[in-house]
Amino acid sequence: MSAVSATKGPHPLLVKYLTQLATNPLRTKAITTASLCFLQEVLGSNLSGSPAKVSKDSSGVVRSLESVHVNAKAVKMAIYGFLVSAPLSHFLVGLLQKAFIGKTSTGAKVAQIVANSLLVSPIQTSAYLASMAVINGATSLDEVIKTVKAGFFSVIRISWVVSPLSLTIAQKFIPVELWVPFFNAIQFVLGTYFNMRVKQMRIAALKKEKLDREKQERK
Repeated sequence: MSAVSATKGPHPLLVKYLTQLATNPLRTKAITTASLCFLQEVLGSNLSGSPAKVSKDSSGVVRSLESVHVNAKAVKMAIYGFLVSAPLSHFLVGLLQKAFIGKTSTGAKVAQIVANSLLVSPIQTSAYLASMAVINGATSLDEVIKTVKAGFFSVIRISWVVSPLSLTIAQKFIPVELWVPFFNAIQFVLGTYFNMRVKQMRIAALKKEKLDREKQERK
């Protein structure tokens, strides 16, 4: 008797997620992005070795959460993901997909990558930097604009490398219905890494500043 091997289908959780993505796209994307932004902040803070700010007057539960960087900033990042990042991405990527729907030629694929790099990425980058400025304490429009100008080209250069590469992979190997989870996974890994690196550089800069100040005091 020959054994018949059953072909495994997609994981049930993935099927449920894709169903929600099809029936309630914006809500599903908003919840997903909020969760990932929250985790990025928590993981980035822990992996970078950033010292945790624990409130002495808070309850034991709050202190325990703050000790692992589950704090107000992580919540703000989740709000940014829910209210800014997900809706903006949903709208922009939706327009891009509609513009190139049914077009599978090499020229169309290249045009989609160019449109993503020159139209979608700059808007997303500006929105991200402006939101980070507010989350980090900017209180005026001038401060927000300065933050966007200072970081725009550093961030967009990375986006111009990652976005075309990930979009090319998606076009060749990923079914359209799996694009959202695929891009979410890439953004989560890169976002966590850059979050960690920024915090590490900040820690190094503070240590250097402290050492320089101590040297000045000894003179």
